[in-house]
Amino acid sequence: MIRFRNIENHYWRNMATRTALVIVTVVLIVLFLPRTEGKLFHYDEGKPWMYGQLIAKFDFPVFKTDDALKAERDSMMKQFQPYFNINPAVEQREVAQFKAAYKDGIPGLPLEYVGIIANRLHEIYQVGIIDPQQYSTLVKDSDNLIRVVTGKQAVSLPVNRTYSTLGAYEHLFMDPELGPQRAVLQQCNLNEYIEANLIYDKDRSETEMNDMLSLIPQASGMVLEGQRIIDRGDIIDSKTYRVLNSFEQAMEKRNASEAEVTSTLIGQSIYVLILIGLFTLYLALFRKDYFEKPRSISLLYTMIVLFPILTSLMMEHNILSVYILPFTMAPIFFRVFMDSRTAFIGHATMILICAVAVKYQYEFIIVQLVAGLVAIYSLRELSKRSQIFLTALLVTIGSAAVYLSLQLIQADDLSKLDHTMYYHFGVNGFFLLFNYTMMLVIEKTFGFVSTVTMFELSNTNNELLRRLSEVAPGTFQHSITVGNLAAEIANKIGAKSQLVRTGALYHDIGKMVNPVFFTENQAGVNPHDKLTDLESARIIISHVTEGLKLAEKYNLPRAIKDFITTHHGAGLAKYFYIHYKNEHPDEQVDEELFRYPGPNPFTREQAILMMSDTVEAASRSLTEYTEESISDLVNRLIDGQVAQGNFTDCPITFQDISIAKNVITERLKAMYHTRIQYPELKA
Repeated sequence: MIRFRNIENHYWRNMATRTALVIVTVVLIVLFLPRTEGKLFHYDEGKPWMYGQLIAKFDFPVFKTDDALKAERDSMMKQFQPYFNINPAVEQREVAQFKAAYKDGIPGLPLEYVGIIANRLHEIYQVGIIDPQQYSTLVKDSDNLIRVVTGKQAVSLPVNRTYSTLGAYEHLFMDPELGPQRAVLQQCNLNEYIEANLIYDKDRSETEMNDMLSLIPQASGMVLEGQRIIDRGDIIDSKTYRVLNSFEQAMEKRNASEAEVTSTLIGQSIYVLILIGLFTLYLALFRKDYFEKPRSISLLYTMIVLFPILTSLMMEHNILSVYILPFTMAPIFFRVFMDSRTAFIGHATMILICAVAVKYQYEFIIVQLVAGLVAIYSLRELSKRSQIFLTALLVTIGSAAVYLSLQLIQADDLSKLDHTMYYHFGVNGFFLLFNYTMMLVIEKTFGFVSTVTMFELSNTNNELLRRLSEVAPGTFQHSITVGNLAAEIANKIGAKSQLVRTGALYHDIGKMVNPVFFTENQAGVNPHDKLTDLESARIIISHVTEGLKLAEKYNLPRAIKDFITTHHGAGLAKYFYIHYKNEHPDEQVDEELFRYPGPNPFTREQAILMMSDTVEAASRSLTEYTEESISDLVNRLIDGQVAQGNFTDCPITFQDISIAKNVITERLKAMYHTRIQYPELKA
């Protein structure tokens, strides 16, 4: 009853976890999806209309394009005359200050020059002086007019008939009486008495400007109710494009409301929920083990959330083209770290979600699905860096080819084909070259181990394996042999051969601490003869914990550490356990003193290594190597492991175990076969 209740609790806990995962994923994606009010269709000028026949359901105006309106505004602005108010107080103040400063005359000049200069300043102020910054803007066009307001009257005046402060100063010296005295007058700093007296009237000018611009008609025609706008397959020209834009603007004005935004949000939520729900159901039905691995679930849902968010941001803010996004990174990572089926299902789910945010869904989905399939097929097993370059090249070619085929299907004139998209595919392929670097980031972030990393770790020239070959050569040869056996079994049953081969190379590295205590490294002298069974068992068992310490020191991946801890499982050091029991028949023996720390294998690869390691080590003790003795040894040892429950925690089947027995038996027979004896030549 208690067990049934635990199973039921575990079931509901899993259901709650998966439901929460789906809800969080949906919320994150929908939060970023673009929601443009009134946006009914996705279309571009020069492209075919992808929907059915469109008939106007009401009368609406055809609005002018932004460029056309801008041109009309610019033309209107050329005729606009800004308002300036003349301020007579400026003249009075500045002329009075000049006269006060030089009431005793200008040094070096007759006294009447004060009156001449005051008169010239008066003439200049009567014409008008404008602030130099405003003057430089207005004078660019010599035809510009300004309206000078004096009292209640406004008079139009060419801007080049007025002065800037600098122009007014120069005009003083153009006078025939003042020009010859320029050297003397420059010492008087006459520019200090020249100030703008035409003040820009901002409020009046802007009011006048807005009134003029309001007279520009926004529309250039009308579409009547029942009029056909466009039909499926028609190429969208500039006129039709304006009509479609106008239709959507009219629809937006008629329908734009909070209810419409809510409707869009609900529709997007249902759509994303269905896709994420189906993907989660796929994992629950066919890949249950991924739910037990937080790193697998984290990678899958992170990728499925990340790319729709990036797509939505690019579309909403009009940043470049979504085709430069390397969507195929996701299926590549899924394929390398998981399996092909999950890679395709995950990629298809991600692309269908991203399609909500893009303009041409049909085109986008086809191109990205083909690119994903090419990426998955080209990376059946990633073993070297050059495969990344090849995959990037094949994805680029595949994307370009399928896009060209779609263009040829839709276009009626080859000269109208859009060539810009191929540059985007090239940029996409370039970004895919960073997959190798990103793969290392994924490994560190989520705790995966790629096949490339396995190849690098299995290089016997690296420091740790080289030390093993020097300090414990027998153990090193044993590890290589076990690796070959395990890899062949893995290939036969569809497990990860490179992973188990690499794990086999490192599973006994702990023996480097006390190499002579292990038979494969001994040369006639057995140090266990001088130790008690308990001491010997402790040293033998310690090679697991010592191996784990070395793995931590050399930063080996978690997957490799698991081979070190599970290759003996939670079994007993049987030789010393049985020997101790025989020596102490009346004593109650504590099995824990002779037991390895475990745990038992929890993957097929770990189970394969345990079988290969146990049988290969035991095969050295056979007195004769016959087919019967080897077969009996293999069956006895592996059946014993099954009976002890060593494989109950891993998903290995009886068929897999049977295949493993056959492979090990055949390989041991080949390794220990007896050579034929050559006859001696008689004299």
